[in-house]
Amino acid sequence: MGMTTAQLAARIKQVAYLEGDFTLRSGAKSRYYLDKYLFETQPDILIELGRRFTERLGEAQVIAGAELGAIGLAAATSMASGRPFVIVRNAKKGYGTGKLIEGALPPGAAVTVVEDIITTGGQVIEAAQVLAAAGAKVLKIIGTIDRLQGGRENIEKAGFAYECLLTREDLGISA
Repeated sequence: MGMTTAQLAARIKQVAYLEGDFTLRSGAKSRYYLDKYLFETQPDILIELGRRFTERLGEAQVIAGAELGAIGLAAATSMASGRPFVIVRNAKKGYGTGKLIEGALPPGAAVTVVEDIITTGGQVIEAAQVLAAAGAKVLKIIGTIDRLQGGRENIEKAGFAYECLLTREDLGISA
């Protein structure tokens, strides 16, 4: 038996919501910050997120998460769904295999990308483009929390279907 949406939102806010002056990855300034590592390292939250992502996977054969933030989400979803996952690197590493995608990605595999916080969607769009360039069929991108700052519009403009589990409003955070 999992958490209700209200319980999940409250639990994430309890552990990860910070107030102050922050600069986001997008460069935007914000009076609040959701520290993904504070909620993605809590087993009760990961179990619930894995369950919720699994409900939305559709026909995906493989789950993908971009390093570093979405790896725990992809792993939790993999365990909940019994489907394998891959990790999309932010930049090609200069050693070993030098791959941008770690893990087995069969040619033409249907993939759902999971992501932590969606602000502008820039990082997850890059990850989805890397997967598409590698021959995957990206079914959709699912965010954990949408800050409602243009991410959905940018993701859809880039040609990807988008869903999110929660928005900042679900956490009781005003614009």
